[in-house]
Amino acid sequence: MYGDDIHLWLHHIRAEELHREAREAPRSRPARAGVLRARVGWTLVEVGLRLATPRLPQSGLTARFDH
Repeated sequence: MYGDDIHLWLHHIRAEELHREAREAPRSRPARAGVLRARVGWTLVEVGLRLATPRLPQSGLTARFDH
């Protein structure tokens, strides 16, 4: 079909541009990624502590109104 070769050619050109940009890009992470990484890390710590902490048994009256 007409134009299929052009589409493939443009795809290869764009792929080469992206590879060149990736090679030239600085290797440092943005500061925002560090903040997100810290937030996710502390969330995982909090979830782990909640899972590791034993729950105290509740009386029937307290358990019924706890919802």
